[in-house]
Amino acid sequence: MKKIALPGTLLVLLISLLLLGAMLSWAQPTGVDITYNDTDIPLLDPASEITTPGGSFTTMVLSGTFQTPRWKAYVGNITGGVTLTDSGGSTIYDWTLETVSGQVYVSRNSSVDWGTIGCVSDQGIADEQSFLNISESSVDSINRTFNDTVHRGFFVGTGFIANSTCRAIATYVDDAPQAPSEDATFQEILLEDGSGNLVFTTILESAATGYDSGAYDFQLIVPENPVSATPTTYYFFAEIS
Repeated sequence: MKKIALPGTLLVLLISLLLLGAMLSWAQPTGVDITYNDTDIPLLDPASEITTPGGSFTTMVLSGTFQTPRWKAYVGNITGGVTLTDSGGSTIYDWTLETVSGQVYVSRNSSVDWGTIGCVSDQGIADEQSFLNISESSVDSINRTFNDTVHRGFFVGTGFIANSTCRAIATYVDDAPQAPSEDATFQEILLEDGSGNLVFTTILESAATGYDSGAYDFQLIVPENPVSATPTTYYFFAEIS
């Protein structure tokens, strides 16, 4: 059989395309194991009492803090390492994490098309609210919660999400809100893939001070169906950069 000699520039181009294909195949978020969880459900406040005589007329001001049924929170830390492993599970080398950077991704869908990920659309938010029975007029709807667009830029796989282009919030630190800023910690950004799967994304910190003054790598909130007897299942992915 006659061998075909490829010109040097063409050979280099083919090798580059093969390497690029391999990078695109692997440079994407991956599923993670949940090795520990401790779910806290706050107790309801006890009722206040008042005793007034018959025939009286009492003017009152009632105040209270009401736990939302439309959201739930996840906070925690990342453990593990960076590895170079083949498809059979054999490792040629790995590295221990000293500090973490990257993102944690949470979605109702176990399969996300990371190659088509981008900022969430208004329609995507409307569809998610409809699916979860959340009224757009609720003060804690998805639309009214993610009502800002201030966040750092970051990569999802090989795709870049430019700074301050997507719906975003920053969750609380030391039991207090943060001012909108690209330098805020625990930023959460709302993304979706080409199929309309919403992905709640938080940028990783490294043992930063969190909502209760504890040290966390991530914290985020995700919506819940307030009228369903069965809690919504979410899937966790992570990407270490």
